[in-house]
Amino acid sequence: MISYRKVSLIAGLSLLVFSSQVFVYAAPIETLVMPGPVSAAHADIEVECSGCHAAFSKTLQRDLCLSCHDHISVKEDLEAGTGFHGRSETVGKAECATCHAEHEGRTANIVGLDIETFDHDITDFVLEGSHAERVCEDCHAADKLPREAPSACFDCHEAKDSHKGKLGKECGNCHRETDWQTTKFDHTKDTEYILTGAHQVVECVLCHTNQTYKGISTDCHSCHQIDDRHQGNFGKDCKQCHKTEDWKKNTFDHKKSSDFALQDRHTEIECSSCHLANQFKEELAHECVSCHLADDIHQGANKVDCGACHNSREWKSVKFDHQKDTDFPLNGAHFELECRMCHSGGTIDMELDTACINCHQVNDVHQQSLGENCVRCHGESGWTSDVLFDHDLTRFPLIGMHSVVLCEACHLSPRFADTPGQCLDCHSQSDTQHDTFGTDCGSCHNPNDWLLWEFDHQSTGFVLDGAHADLNCQNCHKKGWDYQAKKQFTCVDCHRNDDIHSGEFGRHCSRCHNSHSFEYSGTIQ
Repeated sequence: MISYRKVSLIAGLSLLVFSSQVFVYAAPIETLVMPGPVSAAHADIEVECSGCHAAFSKTLQRDLCLSCHDHISVKEDLEAGTGFHGRSETVGKAECATCHAEHEGRTANIVGLDIETFDHDITDFVLEGSHAERVCEDCHAADKLPREAPSACFDCHEAKDSHKGKLGKECGNCHRETDWQTTKFDHTKDTEYILTGAHQVVECVLCHTNQTYKGISTDCHSCHQIDDRHQGNFGKDCKQCHKTEDWKKNTFDHKKSSDFALQDRHTEIECSSCHLANQFKEELAHECVSCHLADDIHQGANKVDCGACHNSREWKSVKFDHQKDTDFPLNGAHFELECRMCHSGGTIDMELDTACINCHQVNDVHQQSLGENCVRCHGESGWTSDVLFDHDLTRFPLIGMHSVVLCEACHLSPRFADTPGQCLDCHSQSDTQHDTFGTDCGSCHNPNDWLLWEFDHQSTGFVLDGAHADLNCQNCHKKGWDYQAKKQFTCVDCHRNDDIHSGEFGRHCSRCHNSHSFEYSGTIQ
């Protein structure tokens, strides 16, 4: 900072000493008492003290500040109660010098604005919403006074105006400070056309094309001409039948406005299903067959009174009660069949034979070998399910393992009566004796398991003990059963090759040997 001191000489002259230099200048006598140089902004009127000071009056001094051409706007704010100076009661009543001190030198900042602590709420432009998040430089240019910052929406948001100025420059009428995209425009209150139903969610541009907002037609047909399937035959007052919630759901009352009341499924079908080519003035026939001729599988055999059996809820659901109206109640799988499966002629008046074989001959895999009374085995719940046949009532009851064997294992042909019943007919492969013991398998084996045979060898007079107990039958029985059953066996018949004595001790091996081992037992009998 430049240091100086002022020395008074004589009236009208003053001496300013700046550092080592001395300046002498002529000035009014008031300058002799000036406490220091004024700021750069007031330097050009520094010698005119009366421009800012009024002798003996502080009130006039404030008026002199406000009357300056640069501060006329401040005076207007104080009078109107606007702006920073006019909105603050404290600032508005204070002397200018209270905040803006002078005579502090050319470089002194007499504005005294501290942007860090400045409260924008006491200005004409309160920062709200997203404005509060902006930095000062976004609105206040460096070469402009703070009060000169633009305050109209359009000044900053002109580039975002998708309406291209056609709605004016008062953006705040619709847009909010929190979010430019969130609007507060109320079509119901602010226009003569209330948006209801689906109109509330459509984009503005769908009705306001090319940013046109005035002179928009509000009749339905102006927007929905492309949706008018009646091709204008019913005029342009679409709301007589349609409503804004859904164009396809109409309010036309078929019952009141025509002599054909729509019920059940008729209320759900498209109008064009009956009114071909969207012709509604043409009188239509009301008989069911006029629309359902293609659905009439009876081909007219039951006349045209479809309502006698069918109803308007579903064509396939008939109200004809087979249980009550015929002597053949439909039970089980019969209940789910379509009528034409039995009534192939198309007419329900045809008398049908109710014997099973008339319909199920093609299902009779027995080829009528079991007769035609199918109900002895089959039930109505299913031809192949819940078969009621009891094998125990035949000449071959199923016991043991036979009860769990599949039918096809024995009955190779569905002609069940042809099935053989002898053991070897099925178990020839299991007969390891190859008929050695004859064909009466049951004399030894039982139906619980082929290997669980019950023959008692003790009953033959030849007790199997010792090593004999573990032998297979065919080890001894190498010839036919009848032959070997009649013969009296001796040890040497089987152990001839084991006789190291070559027969010198005879045929009675048991005198020295026993059944547990052919080795010498140590006992000679």
